[in-house]
Amino acid sequence: MTSREATELVDAPEGEADGPPPTFRSLGVADDLCDALEAKGIESPFAIQALTIADGLLGRDVCGKAKTGSGKTLAFGLPTLQRVAKAEPKRPTALILVPTRELATQVTDELAPLGVAHGVRVEAVYGGTDLERQAKQLARGAEVVVATPGRLIDLIERKAVGLTDIGIVVVDEADRMADMGFLPQVEWLLRHIGHGHQTLLFSATLDGAVHTLIERYQTNPVQHEVDSGTVTVDEMTHHFLLVHEMDKVKVAAAAARGVNRTMIFVRTKRSADRLVRQLETEGLRAGAIHGDLRQNVREKSLADFSEGRLPVLVATDVAARGIHVDDVDLVIHYDPPEDHKAYLHRSGRTARAGETGVVLTLVLWDQELEVRRIQTRIGVKQPMVEVFSNDPRLVDIRAWVPDRT
Repeated sequence: MTSREATELVDAPEGEADGPPPTFRSLGVADDLCDALEAKGIESPFAIQALTIADGLLGRDVCGKAKTGSGKTLAFGLPTLQRVAKAEPKRPTALILVPTRELATQVTDELAPLGVAHGVRVEAVYGGTDLERQAKQLARGAEVVVATPGRLIDLIERKAVGLTDIGIVVVDEADRMADMGFLPQVEWLLRHIGHGHQTLLFSATLDGAVHTLIERYQTNPVQHEVDSGTVTVDEMTHHFLLVHEMDKVKVAAAAARGVNRTMIFVRTKRSADRLVRQLETEGLRAGAIHGDLRQNVREKSLADFSEGRLPVLVATDVAARGIHVDDVDLVIHYDPPEDHKAYLHRSGRTARAGETGVVLTLVLWDQELEVRRIQTRIGVKQPMVEVFSNDPRLVDIRAWVPDRT
């Protein structure tokens, strides 16, 4: 691998503002893949897709900066599916590295059906499930492997998979990899891949450890950025509600009843399980996502939530990293986040792909000061409103316009 010599920064394709909007076909995506996208109702590329796909299809190293929910999976997935070479058993030809098993599952679920249309096999390998079963899947052969770093290294050490034929590498959510301490494993894998491959890296931020990764493992990458600086605040409606401990569950339930899909964040695994039981007592179907649950339970809850069968998902911060679910109407900070970064990351689940969303923070009397600090850091100035669960404004939280100071 050679170090990066130069980076070309590209904000938008030349002439795009004056010409017709790009389509997947005009970007060079193969007809069978375009047909498969259209069959799923996907007709127009998002901004990050319009910026990066053509360069990806040319075989260039691409560095994409865009937040979660901006459409990054197709931005790297379509060039990967279209360019990947035929694979032998145990020797994939493309590798997509992701930080969490939930993200591995979601990326695979999005790309595998498209792969079928193009004659490409996509398999996922991640921790928390049977290693031998995943080894057998790889032995049957797959062009594209979507993997968490630790599980992939386990399989390599067992000689269940080799990296000698890898021609395309994707590092997705590189900033999350860094936050979760996975970059040493990512770098180990990148060092063991042969020369001459294409590297596509996508991240919400490109500084610090991610910048080092770009310098070391990409060659003359073209860099595309989608400016999303105000999406996480200005395109959300924020409510800060002073609630009483004995009424807190009922307030959350009242708000969740008025929307289709609600994601609720708590600080501990025990709190997540307890809140699920309490919400069910209030007549709401809810599921939990946290590290102590079996992987099949987590996957079922996430699938039911994504497909609309489960209206409420209760999550801890760590378990929710990498979860990509569109059309989340409401995010509730049941326990206030630790800092403003956590607030923005949690809240961003309801402002995805250009959509707006509603964010509700429940504040007990002894939490007011820490929430005030978060408000200051995110630049949201509005009063905290005392609310009881019978407040009519909770019936349709999306129609409630908060006061600004």
